[in-house]
Amino acid sequence: MEETYLLDYPGVRKKILAGGSGPLPHFPTGTKLVFHFQTLLDNFERTVIDDSRLAGRPAEIFVGKMFKMEVWETLLTSMRVGEVAEFWCDAIHTGLYPIVSKGMRLIAQGKDPLEGQRHMCGMGNLFHYHSTGFPELDELMRTPQPLIFIMELLQVRDPMSYHRESWMMEKDEKLQTVPVLHMQGNALVKQKQYREAASKYKEAVLLLKTVQSREMPGDIDYINLGRMIVPLELNYCQCMLELEEYYEVIDHMDELLEKHKDCVKGYYKRAKAHAAVWNEKEARRDFNMVAQLDITLAKLVCRELKALSEHMKEKYWEEKEQYWNNTHPWTSQSKMNSLFSFCLCYDELLIVRVI
Repeated sequence: MEETYLLDYPGVRKKILAGGSGPLPHFPTGTKLVFHFQTLLDNFERTVIDDSRLAGRPAEIFVGKMFKMEVWETLLTSMRVGEVAEFWCDAIHTGLYPIVSKGMRLIAQGKDPLEGQRHMCGMGNLFHYHSTGFPELDELMRTPQPLIFIMELLQVRDPMSYHRESWMMEKDEKLQTVPVLHMQGNALVKQKQYREAASKYKEAVLLLKTVQSREMPGDIDYINLGRMIVPLELNYCQCMLELEEYYEVIDHMDELLEKHKDCVKGYYKRAKAHAAVWNEKEARRDFNMVAQLDITLAKLVCRELKALSEHMKEKYWEEKEQYWNNTHPWTSQSKMNSLFSFCLCYDELLIVRVI
C-alpha cells in the first residue's frame, strides 16, 4: 500500500494510503463523485492549504462536465470507493487551483462564488482584480508550483440515480425530459397540487430556454422551441392563478405576449390576473382582445366583463363605506342601534332619526 507508482498521465504520481472496496467503478459521463480532499504544498512542512473536512462538507464533481481542475477527474477515476490516496501533481496541472479553491471557500461560507466578478473567464477576473482575497492563494498565483492532494472517494453515483441539474444535461436529454415534466405537472394539477405542478412546468420551461439560447434567433429551431414553451408557460400561470399569485401571472404573460401577440389564452389569463388586483382598465383591454382574436369566445368575454363591473362596484362601495366609517366612527354604532342626532338648522332644533 505504500508503493508509489505512476499513473498513465504525465506529471502525476499516486500513492495508495488505504485500499478501497470492490472493483474499480465505471465512470460514464455525468457520474457524480463525492469525496474529501486535502491540498498540501510540496515543501518540508507539507503545509495544508485546504481541507474539505474542516469546511464541514465533502466536495463533488461530475465526470465529463469540464471541472476547472481537470486533473481531479483523472485522479478520482483511478480510485475505488473508500480508497484514500495521495497524488503529487506537477505545476502544469495546478495553475487553476487558486480559482477552484477560492470558489469552494466562498461556497463553504454561504457566499456566491461569482459575486463581484465581471463577465469574463476565471483567469481574466483574477488578473483584473490582482487578488483572490486569500494571501496563500495569491502566492500560488504568483509562483505556480506542484501540489499534493490527499483524496478519499466516498461515493460514485450513477447519472440516473440523482436529480440532474439542467447544466449537466445534453441537448437531447433536455428535450426528452420536457414532456415527462409536462405530464408530471398535469398529474399534479388533477390532484390540485398547484405549487408542485408549477414547479414542474417551470423546470420544463427553463430546459427549453437553455436549449433555445444555443440556437440562432429567427432560425426554425429557435422558433419551434419558442412554440413549445408557450403551453408550459400557460399551464404555469394557470397554477399561479389558482394560488392567487396574480402579479406573477402578469409578469409572465407580459413576456409571453410580447413574443406571441396572437395568444388568446395568454390575454385571458392576464385579464383574469388584472381583474383580481383591481386593474379594471387593463382587464377590460385584455378581455376585449380575447373577443377580437376569437369571436367564438364573445359570450364568455361578455360574462367576464359583466362580472368585472360587479366586482368593481363592490369594491367601490366597500371603499366608500370604509372611508365613511374612518371619517365618522360614530356611524358604526348606528348600525347596531337606532341613533337620534340633533342638528341646529335655522335656529330650530330638529330631531333626525338615522337608521
